Parts: sequence; C-alpha cells; structure tokens
Amino acid sequence: MALFRRFTNLFRRSAVDRDIADELRSHIDLRIDANIAAGMSPEQARRDALLHFGNLTITRERVTASDTNLSLAGLSRDVRYALRQLRRSPGFALTAITTLALGIGANVVVFGVLNAIILRPLDIPHVDRLVQIEQQHPGYITQSYPDYVDFRARNTTFSDLAASRMNNVGIAFRGSAQQSWIYEVSGNYFDMLGIQPALGRLFHQSDEHGPNSAPYVVLTDGFWRNRFNADPDIIGATVELDKHPFTVIGVTPRTFNGTELFLWPDFFIPMVNEEQIEGYNYLIKRQNHGIYVFGMLKPGVTPRQATENLIAVAHQMTRENPALDDGLGARLSKPGLLGDLLGGPARPFLAVVMALALLVLAAACVNLAGIFTARSADRARELAIRLSIGSSRGRLLRQILTEAVLISVIGGLAGTVFAVLLLNALTRWQPISQYPIHVTVNPDARVFVLALLLSLISGILPGLLPARQIWKTDAMQAMKSGSSTSVLLRRLTLRDVLLGVQITLCALLVTASLVSLRGMERSLHAPIGFEPRDVTLAFEDLHMAGYSDDSAFPVERRMIDEASRIPGITAAASINNVPLSGGSDDTDVYLEGTADLRPSNSVADAFYFSMSPGYLGAAGTRLLAGRDFTWDDGPSAPKVAIVNETFARRVFGNSPAVGRHFLERDKTRFEVVGVVEDGKYQSLTESPVAAMFFPLSQSHDDSTVLVVRSQLSPPETASALDRMLSGIDSSLPIDLRTWPDNLALVLFPARVATAALGVMGLLAAMLAVTGVFGMAAYSVSRRLRELGIRVALGAHRTQLVRAALGRPLLVLLSGSVAGLIFGVLASHLLAALVYQATSRDPLVLLGAVAAMTVIGLIATWIPARRALSINPAQLLREE
Repeated sequence: MALFRRFTNLFRRSAVDRDIADELRSHIDLRIDANIAAGMSPEQARRDALLHFGNLTITRERVTASDTNLSLAGLSRDVRYALRQLRRSPGFALTAITTLALGIGANVVVFGVLNAIILRPLDIPHVDRLVQIEQQHPGYITQSYPDYVDFRARNTTFSDLAASRMNNVGIAFRGSAQQSWIYEVSGNYFDMLGIQPALGRLFHQSDEHGPNSAPYVVLTDGFWRNRFNADPDIIGATVELDKHPFTVIGVTPRTFNGTELFLWPDFFIPMVNEEQIEGYNYLIKRQNHGIYVFGMLKPGVTPRQATENLIAVAHQMTRENPALDDGLGARLSKPGLLGDLLGGPARPFLAVVMALALLVLAAACVNLAGIFTARSADRARELAIRLSIGSSRGRLLRQILTEAVLISVIGGLAGTVFAVLLLNALTRWQPISQYPIHVTVNPDARVFVLALLLSLISGILPGLLPARQIWKTDAMQAMKSGSSTSVLLRRLTLRDVLLGVQITLCALLVTASLVSLRGMERSLHAPIGFEPRDVTLAFEDLHMAGYSDDSAFPVERRMIDEASRIPGITAAASINNVPLSGGSDDTDVYLEGTADLRPSNSVADAFYFSMSPGYLGAAGTRLLAGRDFTWDDGPSAPKVAIVNETFARRVFGNSPAVGRHFLERDKTRFEVVGVVEDGKYQSLTESPVAAMFFPLSQSHDDSTVLVVRSQLSPPETASALDRMLSGIDSSLPIDLRTWPDNLALVLFPARVATAALGVMGLLAAMLAVTGVFGMAAYSVSRRLRELGIRVALGAHRTQLVRAALGRPLLVLLSGSVAGLIFGVLASHLLAALVYQATSRDPLVLLGAVAAMTVIGLIATWIPARRALSINPAQLLREE
C-alpha cells in the first residue's frame, strides 16, 4: 500500500508539496507554542523553531524523499529547468546541438556503411560457415571449373562446394530485348546455400545432364518486379538468352541477390549452359580461371583445417597432372566483396574512415566542452547564489549534467535522423549505371544503439568538465566579483587547451581531405597507356544477335570501315576488352624452347587482348618499336603479337624484343612484331604488369568494343555511331558511352575515398570555425570594459584587435601547426587511402595553411568588428 501511495504521488506533486509544507508549518507552530509556554518571547520562540528545523527547502526535500520517489520527480524538474535555460540561450543551444549533430551524424553514416559491408553478413542460413575459396597467391580469387570439380569431389572438410560466375547477356521476351547481368551457377548452388524459392522452384544438380542440358532461368525478386511487373504467370514462360530459348522456373526471395553484397544479378542460369551463352566452353579448360567457388564448412571444422585439407587435395592434383602449377593451393576468405579482391582494401579503408569520423566527433566534443566551460563560468554568480541559499553542489552538478545530456540527446537525434536519410539515399543510389552495383546500407539496431551511446557519451563527458569548477566555487567570492581571478585564469587556460586540441584535430582532417583531393587529381592525369579524351566506345556482342564465330568477324570489320568514313572521326578500331574496364584475362608466357610448360616455369604472367589494326592510334597508345597489325595478319598468317615494355623486359631482358618469339601454355608460338608503352589494365594502383595484344582476326572474340576517336562532341559522335550501327543490324544490342565515363568503375574507390575524406574535412572546418568564433566572441564579451578603457586612453585599432583576439589567434596558429605536423607524420596512412596521395606535397601543405587561415578570418571577423566598434562613453555609462 505504501509503495502504491509513493507511485501515485508522482502524479500529484503540487498537492504533495502543499501537504508537506502544511505539515512543516504545523511542526514549527507547535515548537513556537512550546517555546512560548517555556517563557520565551514570541520572537525568540520563532527564531528557535526556525533554527531547530534548519533550511526549509532542504528539510522539505528530505521529507519528500521519504514520501515519494524523489529521483524521478527531481529528474522531471531538472529537465523542465534545463529546457527553460535552453530557451533563454537559443544561440548556445543551437551551436551545441548543431556541433553534436555534425559529429554524431558523421559517425552514424560511416558506421552504417561499415556495418553493412563488414559486420552484417549475407542473409543466408549458416552464413558463419560459408567461405570463399581463392587461389593460393593473393589477388587471384577465381578458380577453373575442373579444379572446382576436383576440390568438391576430394575434400573432407566441406559439406558441399558450389560455383558462380557473373556475365552479361541479352534477354528477349515477347519482342522486347535488353542486356542483363546474370549469375551462371552450379546446379547445387541454391541447395548448398539453403535458399528456398519465393515463387515456382529453383534448379538443382539433378537438372544437369551435361553441357547445355538445363535451359532454366531463376529470376531475382527485383528483376521479376521491374521487368515482368511481378506477374506470377511468368513461371513456365520462355525467354531468349542470346537467341537461345530458356524456361523461367522460379523467383528467389527478396532478400537473396547472390553471394556478393553489392553486385546483384537479374537472374540465375545453370553453369552447364555457358557455351550457349558465350560460345566458349570453359568447363573443360583447367587453366581458365574465371569462376568463384564457395564452400559450406562442416559443423566443427575450422577454416585452418579446411585450408590444410584443400592444400593436400591440390598437391594430389599436381601429382596426378604434372601440367599443373607446383604451387597450386587454396586460401579462404569471407564472401561478399569478391573475396579479398575488394574486401582486402575495403576493410582497412573503412576502419580508417571510421577513425577519422571519431576524430570529428572528438573535435565536436572538445568544442562542446569549451562551450559548457564558458557557459558555467558565465553562470558563476547564479550558481554561487544557489549554493548560498541551500542548494547542494551535487544538485547543481546534476542540473548541469541534465542540461548537457538533454543537448546531447537532441543533437544525437538530429544527427541520427540526418544519417538515416543519407543512408537510405545511399541504398537507392546506383553509382555506375552500366554495372549492377547496389549499395545496401539500411541501418539496423546496432546503428541506432551506437547513435544512442555516442549521444550520451558526447553529452556527459563535456558536461563533467565544469564539475571541478562547481565543486571548488567560493560562493561569497563569486557573489562579490562574479568569479575570482585565479579561477578565471584557470578557466581560460582550460578553454585554450580544449580549443588547441580541437584545432589540431581539425587541421589534421583538413589536411587529409586535401591529400585525397590532390591524389584524385593526380590519378586522373597519371599515365595509363592510352588517352581516353575524345573517344567514344560502342560495346556490342554479336553473339547476342545470333551471329556465329564465322559470321561475326566480317560484321565487325564492316563496323570499323563505316565508322572510319563518318566525317569528324579520325580513327576507329575494335578490341575485345578495353583496359581498365574490369574482367581482363591473363595467362602464363614461356621462353621459346621451353619443354615443361608448367606455370612455375613461366617467365611472365601477362594480360592479353585481341585488337584490330588501328587500335593503337584510336586509343592514343604509343608504338615504341616495330609495327602495328594489318588485316594481312589473318588466321592463315603466322601468329604475331605486340607486347608492352614490361613484357619485353621480363621475357627478353635488355635484348630487342621485335622479331623474338615466345610460347603460350598450349605451345602456340608467337612472333613479337611491336612494342608499346606500359599502361594500366586492371586498376590504377597496380604495379607495372606485362601485357600482350593479338590480332583480332587471329584470336576472334564475339564480344568487342568499337573504339572511335572523334573531333565531334560526344553526343554528336554517339548519334552518328548509333545511326551507322542500326543500319548494319537494328537487332544488335549496343551500349554507347565515352571512354572517361567508362572509367567510372576503376575510379569509383578513389572517388569514394575523396568524397569521404572531403566531407570529414568540411565538417572539421565547420567545427573549427564555431570553436574559434566561440572563443573569440567570448574573449571580446568578457573584456568589453577593459577594451573600452583602452579606446578611451587612445589605443590604436591594431592594439585593440591584438588585445581582444591575440589569444584565440595564437591558439589557432599553434593548433594548425600541430595538425599539419600530424598530417605529415600520417602520410603513409593517407597514401594508403588514395592513389598517388601524399601529405608532403607542397600544394597540400599550402592548401592546408590557406584553409586554416580562411577559417581563422571567418571565425574572428565578427568578434573583431565588435571590438573595433566599441563606444567607450556608452559602455562606461552602462557600467
């Protein structure tokens, strides 16, 4: 019953307070009556009664604590009082909330991306046991199909292995055709992953009976809804893939889009049908590494045990087949980011960006701490009065902490709302239209828990800084002069330190953002072995239009000839795959006369391309020695090749390469007829690699790219090419884009890094401006009387500004120098984030100095104007 009464008292505070006040008065009256009866005068009796009961406010609080749950009731009063204080100081409240919103919002965004990429696994049953099997050498993440078959049949540590491969095909349905991205997967793919269909059925290993035996299609949920309007009758319908009939048998669940986080296919087909799709049977090519292999570990098996088992299987395969590499083995990686190809760089990059975001939050907290310190100093007289009338120091500290936590919760809520909106926008963003990239970063419970924790920590820690000042406040001294000189000096020293730390962090972040911008600018102008400006690319796959190998080549040559005759076009040629577009193939190269053609005996591992005559001129690639291809280098002519400088140096040493010969794995002998400059073929950050080019007529590929250099504008060139290609075959799917646009994929990591670091630098600059402005404005406002006296005594403007702003500017200078030093010391870390980035670049250092100078000018402009506009007569009259 007593507990119930205490609970109900929380909702009748006014009545309870009146009851307690009445009871206290009755006790005082009884004491007065007793004193008068004992012979005291009424005045003496009343004084004795009041002394006996002490401070009525404290006594009332103690009585209230014994009758109600004072903590909840007091908290409610503290919150209401804190809200009133914030309404009285809107500038302080807005500055503090905005500061926290920036810091917390940046961290929530970065953690949301980190959570989606690193922490949150694929939505697959038993995903903790799912691993990707890569080759033993780092960077080589794919396997050959025969190796996959042997690994699957002979291992003892996996419950099953499955394979997948991403490809681009043309799909036609009821007269409407489009290019789509697909997964070619092994028949057991869905069964191993434990995926159940949302509609229809999925294919299984029992559906495969040899090459081209399972013409089935399983649609993803998104493609089913967007392409077929979620029509359930599509099950059983026939679609054409590159002119071959396939039957739609099912739809995957909405949450399943394959085993890669960000590369979502439109549909799945059995891998045994790949020859119909590509016109090439890689299922029997042991040296053709192009499929991704995944395995489900048996319960209780560790990754290390599985790796050792696969290596043992690889050694057995090598003994049975001497043509295999002596170093054949396996490594395990986490699936979801193309294994270690993207996962390796992505994880440390996100960790560093998260650290930078925490630095932004630290700068925000330091900024907020300085604001709270100044605010508590300005309220020194108020706090002293409250202490003198009976409030406890703990009560005052609780009130200030309540105000700090209230600000942090509001700032955290604002930052979280902004972050969630940005994360949702990232989820809808498709950064590169020609690739099926989907950045799914929808926030989950972990993101919101982090936002709450950051909000509370960011509010409590800055709010605790004034605690020592409150605890040591001399109430009498504070009421006489507002604050003591020694306390004032200590407070200003604390603000100096806090602002110095903040400026140091901000200068470091500004330097990092400038490093990223400079690195991005360098990457755009770095030598890459070709000149993409003024070039338009036309991607076509004649196999999609039903052409055979024999009939495709004449059509490709006709395209080149007709494109060359278009007015304004200076060069036209074809290549099977343009550099830096992803998917470049490589193979081992051997010296002429090598008998044992195992990979361990190769002299180079080289990328290879098939190109038509004139490609070097169209691409802007310099021919350093020898000749270009001609149309006479046909199928019946001797096999020839053009190699780059790195190939020539690694294979032939310092001897001239032109006229020399080399071998491929199948013992085909090639004569080098030309040497071209080195370039970038797979990524901008790759070290010099060997590359070789073969005549298109000797190594034909149905999927080619028409490379056109033009003096026309890109829209005019695209329009002319579209008319020309449609005139040759209107049913041929064509994708036209400029070569700089085609570099979007390879530049995507650098652009993301630049954007992330640029945003961090911008946030840091904003925090620096607010921090310096706050200190400068506070310094001027606290010294208005002194400055007025200086003006009255004839001080010059420069002396006035130096007296008012010298301290903030000194802190800005020292903090900026410290931040630049830390930026230089962290140059190796910054260079790891952005290609060709270094903080020792003079332009970076000059830019950082200029940025901090501008920050100082912006932050001190208004306080300086206020100091210069002081009217000493009016100020002294007000005093």
